[in-house]
Formats: sequence, C-alpha cells, structure tokens
Amino acid sequence: MGRISRTRSYAIMSSIQQNQQQQPCVTCTTFNILAPIYKRLNHEDQSCRESNYKACWLARNQSILDWLLYERSSIICLQEFWIGNEELVSLYDKRLGAAGYVNFKLGRTNNRGDGLLIAVQKEYFKVVNYKELHFNDCGDRVAQLLHVELAFPFSQCQNSDIRKQILIVNTHLLFPHASSLCLVRLHQVYKILQYVESYQKEYQLKPLPIMLCGDWNGSKKGHVYKFLRSQSFVSSYDAAHHYTDADAHKWVSHRNHHGNICAVDFIWLLNPDKYQRLLKISWSEAVFGMFKDLLRRASLTERDAFSFLKVDNENCITYSGFCEALKQLNLIGHCHGLSVEETKDLWVQADINGNGVIDYKEFLQQIWNPEGSYQRDDKKNWQHDDEANENEEEQTIGFNVKDAVLFPPEVEKGRWPKHYSLSDHARLTVVFSPTTTKMPSHAPK
Repeated sequence: MGRISRTRSYAIMSSIQQNQQQQPCVTCTTFNILAPIYKRLNHEDQSCRESNYKACWLARNQSILDWLLYERSSIICLQEFWIGNEELVSLYDKRLGAAGYVNFKLGRTNNRGDGLLIAVQKEYFKVVNYKELHFNDCGDRVAQLLHVELAFPFSQCQNSDIRKQILIVNTHLLFPHASSLCLVRLHQVYKILQYVESYQKEYQLKPLPIMLCGDWNGSKKGHVYKFLRSQSFVSSYDAAHHYTDADAHKWVSHRNHHGNICAVDFIWLLNPDKYQRLLKISWSEAVFGMFKDLLRRASLTERDAFSFLKVDNENCITYSGFCEALKQLNLIGHCHGLSVEETKDLWVQADINGNGVIDYKEFLQQIWNPEGSYQRDDKKNWQHDDEANENEEEQTIGFNVKDAVLFPPEVEKGRWPKHYSLSDHARLTVVFSPTTTKMPSHAPK
C-alpha cells in the first residue's frame, strides 16, 4: 500500500513498505473474473464450458490471483466468483489469506453457482461489520456491504477524533437481456442505496465515505449511471482521467456474449461532504427519465407524450390514464415492473398541488423535465440539516481520486484485445488519496 507506480502493463503496484516521504493511499480493485460455469470454450457448442475442464479453470484462476497479489490492492471486490466449487473457494481463501487478506463471500440465491467476494488487507483495515443483501428478484442477484475502519496512520489523520470509517459495497447487477429488465437493474441500485441509508440510520452513523464497486451491466449512457450521479456519486475512473459524459466512448471494460464492447465496471465514490438529494426524489427522476426515453424512442414530442398520458381526459392526466400509459410502456403490469406503491409514489411526486390531476405545466416540470424542478439550493430536498450550527465542526476522512487504471491497457483506448483470456471483463484499480473533511457536528445520522 503506499507508493504507487504505473508499470508497462499499466497495473498499479502498492508496495508493502510505506514510503515515509509519501502519503499512503488506499487502493481498490473490482474485477468480474468470469465464472467457469459461464465461460464458453466452443461458441458452436454452448454446452462446452470451462467448468468441465479443471486444468483450464484452475490455471486461469491461478493467473488471476497472481495479478491480484502482484497489485496488492487494499480492497478487492470480485464478481462471478465460483462459490459453488469448493476447490476454487479454497484456492482463493488460502492464497488471499496467506497474503494478509480477510475474505467475505456471498453466493447468488437459488444456488446459481456464482457470487461475490470482498477481500481487505487485515493490516490496514479493522472490520466493523459485514452485511448481505438479497434482492430476491428474477436475477437472483445479491450485494455485500462491508463497514471498515482504517487501522493504519495517516499523517493528516493523527488526531484520534477524526472518523476513519468507510462503507464498501460489492455487487453484480442483472444483465439486461430484454428492455423490460432495465427497470430491474434500476430497482437493484435503489435497493442498495436504501439499504446503505437504513444501515447508517440503524447504527447511527454520521456521514462517511461510500465506495460502490462491481459490474453494473450498464454504461455511462444508462439510467443506473444517471441515478447514481443524481445521488452525488462520482465514477472514479472518469474522475481520474477528467472524462465527462461525452467521453463515454473513450474506454470499455467488457466484451459481452453478443460480442459488443462497453464500459460497465465502476468504482463509485461518495464523499461525506457531498450533498445528497433525497433518495425517493432521485428514484422518481430516474423512473421518469426511463419513461421519457421510451417515449422519445417512439418519436413522441412533449405534446404527443402529454396526449399519450392523458388518455381519458381532454385537458389533464388522471391517475387511471397515468397507469394505463405506464402499462403500455411495459413499466407496470408484470412481475418485473413497478409495484402499486411505487406507482402511487410517482403519481404523488408528479401531482404537485395534490388536486388529483396533472396539467400540462406539471407534466413538463415533474415528468418530462424533472431535473429542472429540483434546484440544488432547494434545501427541503437535501439530506443535510440546515439547522446545524456550522461553527461546531468535526473532522472525518474523505478521499480524492489520485489515479485509476484498467487492464488490459487496450480497453483504455476503447478497444478489446484479441488475445486477452483472463476474463471477458477488464480489471479496474483505483488509487484513493485520503483527506480530511470538516462536517457540521449536527449533520443527520
């Protein structure tokens, strides 16, 4: 951990010996390692999987571990970990354990065979708590939440009063095999953020850094990305390279089974001093964004969209017309759709004056262009307490993104290498430089 250097292979090395002249850093790696039960060895015979050939999957996973232990990241988050195979699990436990890591594993529900693994270096982290989240949806997906405290000294954090805790989340969202499943992925992220929020309230935690790691199965153009951005999360790789939303084509991290390449692997960072929009408001915006996108694909203008929604009334939208439109867009009426409660919440969000109907002005402000209706200075929509005495401050740790590297290096230029065989995903490693942040002492828990 500590001294960081970029090698020819573009991997990040973290030396065990601290360089006294440099500030130590926290490094985090996320990697979908492609479970052998999914790795196809013969594209003409879909049943021919790597899991049937021990020598193949064993050699590949030994190579994966070689790379992980060469980098020695402080935090390792793996997806598609073949948790159903005892020999492979034992391999990772032994090698990571011998290198000083403590491991936490979680299989997908319904015995899918694969799952997640988080490993953190015991020398540098004290584990405070570990939790598991089961989405209980059609994808049998899960998430891990690891609450840790930094156990090594930082030069700017010698004061024992400085809070040095972090929440780390590892997940692998559903692959959108059909357009209706995009809503499922949005649901999964919503559940994660709800769980993180409830965890902080249950344990009365003050604001602390949150890292969301994993395979999100969605790109920078997708609704999941926009949803997380609306909650003030920052894509660490993009921050390191000063990329904007317009630079989505500049890097990729996955070649899927259709042969398409895309950027789906992220390490998201939320620092404790960042204001967060109320989660339910961000959720409503995200769903209305999906709604708007579906109508635009049908080449509907805002006037056409309003007419589509009002259905049974000449001048305004009624709840029954609203529900009918959502059903036609395949957002409700099936097991993957919005629940009755969620649909009602959306309606309440859109019906500003609560008169039971939505006129054209409300439609534009709340549905068609919701981002414009919530200004960042609208204090009622933000989670920090404005009545806090700003003169009473306490310090907590935060992080700056110092560097971020994808391997193999070709993916950093938007290309997928022909002879890369470790996985169908790139490995993402981010270097975080710790900093201290002053927080109002009465900030909400």
